[in-house]
Amino acid sequence: MTSVQTQPAEQGKEELISGSEAIAIACSMADVDVITAYPIRPYDTVMQYVSKLKADGAFDCDFIVAESEHSQFEIVKHASSVGARTFCGSSGVGWFYAFEAITVTAGLRLPVVAMVGNRALDDPGAFGVEHNDAMAVRDLGWMLYWVATAQEALDIALLSWRIAEDPRVFLPFAISCDGSFLTHSQAIVNVPTQEQVNKFLPAYDRGKLQLHPDNPITIAPQVNEDWLMEIRRQTDEAMQRTTAVIKEAYEEFKAEFGRGDPSPFIEEFMTEDAEIILVGMGTLAMPTRVAVRRMREAGKKVGFLRVKFFRPFPSEEIQEALSRCKAVCVIDRDYSYGSPSNGGVLFNELRSAVYPSKNHPHILNFIAGLGGREVRVRDVNQITEIGQAAIDTGSIDQETTWICLLYTSPSPRDGLLSRMPSSA
Repeated sequence: MTSVQTQPAEQGKEELISGSEAIAIACSMADVDVITAYPIRPYDTVMQYVSKLKADGAFDCDFIVAESEHSQFEIVKHASSVGARTFCGSSGVGWFYAFEAITVTAGLRLPVVAMVGNRALDDPGAFGVEHNDAMAVRDLGWMLYWVATAQEALDIALLSWRIAEDPRVFLPFAISCDGSFLTHSQAIVNVPTQEQVNKFLPAYDRGKLQLHPDNPITIAPQVNEDWLMEIRRQTDEAMQRTTAVIKEAYEEFKAEFGRGDPSPFIEEFMTEDAEIILVGMGTLAMPTRVAVRRMREAGKKVGFLRVKFFRPFPSEEIQEALSRCKAVCVIDRDYSYGSPSNGGVLFNELRSAVYPSKNHPHILNFIAGLGGREVRVRDVNQITEIGQAAIDTGSIDQETTWICLLYTSPSPRDGLLSRMPSSA
């Protein structure tokens, strides 16, 4: 586990920092007004670095240590309503403890930016990464993005305020960072200059929607059936507008900072002529790219597609990217008990997105890497072999497969005494 940097990162230079530290640096460069903190692993490294920047006089913000995760989100929610740029975050069950405030934030059209240090939900207790904590907001009006590298963590943080605070949007933004693999792993990050950030990121302005004694408006009124559907529809329309705003902001970011993928929504790796395309999110990209590169060297037509934005879900981009392949292998670092095909969330969302397409490749699901378990190159090879079998036979033997299990059912929780090693 990394320790917090002893010296503030230097602007306009490359720095060896973690994903958490990269987001803390983005907070300082974005001149965030109010930041709230409550300790929970693996998110808390962000707060450690923010507090150091403030203590060293390198960051002037209201840094509030709350008594709970719920209070964290209540504070930034209200601060945002009066025109303050805000940031907070949590992990796992801490994210869920704040859920009342998290739910209300989107309905109130408050552009709070929050980081989720992805962590397995209890029970049992675990600190390793799973994606179910962040996915809980996917239907609430939050934009939701999965980060793959420390550089991307800094970049998307700067983009998040630019997008969320756009008057066409005014919706909260969740930045999902895989616990340990991203939050605590160090990498070389190009830190921009303050001049670049100032040019790219305008001040937060709520206009007539700002809560102020000189602008007596009502926030969070009790409306029941009188206006509820209309308010929901307004939020839906705002979410639909995010796609255009994201594209616009992303192009401006690339022009100012000189980096970025062709698309803000997905990343493609060797997909042009691929017969099998692996799909995943977050740091799953690292072992998957390695495996794909090696399989390409062996003459296998395999590619990888990384979904970056989960909300708004990039249906059109995914349809286009998968239109030429024969099999799609979706790797979920999450689960959805009782869902269609007993599959993961990403799998079911992607299959729904692809359904209108004329070309329907075989779509298979793989549950992997739960609780921080590593997804290895050999696991990716196994996934690809199952995808190839679907192509060869023209059918799918099993839609959802759990990869790299150490033990199989039956388990002690099912009232049995033995746990048998898996042959998988």
